Amino acid sequence: MKIAVFAGSFDPFTLAHQDIVARALPLFDKIIIAVGVNSSKKGLMDFEDRVAGIKLLFENNTQVEVQQFTGLTTSFCRTVDARYILRGLRNTTDFDFENAIAQNNLILAPEIETYFLMARTGLAHISSTIVRDILHNNGDVSTLVPAAVLGFIKKG
Repeated sequence: MKIAVFAGSFDPFTLAHQDIVARALPLFDKIIIAVGVNSSKKGLMDFEDRVAGIKLLFENNTQVEVQQFTGLTTSFCRTVDARYILRGLRNTTDFDFENAIAQNNLILAPEIETYFLMARTGLAHISSTIVRDILHNNGDVSTLVPAAVLGFIKKG
């Protein structure tokens, strides 16, 4: 079974994230969206709400599973028998950063390959950081975040 892990903080999970998962589904038998837990970071959303929103978004898709994890992505991949890491790229800055991580992941776990998907035109401008900034300034993010996830974002 071809299992990929799509790991991130997903604070919040955006339409760009959703698009990466949707486009990767034909490539893998299962995609595990792994919500990274970093207890030293205070995010916009509680970890439980991040997981719940993403689960609701993909509730009718048996190919998608959502889990929380801590530690190295490669270690998590081994625990769920995933041989692939899925990453999205918006621009060359993302490429440089993600390429360095992918190279180090290959040293840590040579059996796990990273697959990159370029962001779709019209979604490359979306990042969780920008969404958080818009929210902190009382802006509307309904065109950037799936409705299922939007319901879990606490206002104020």
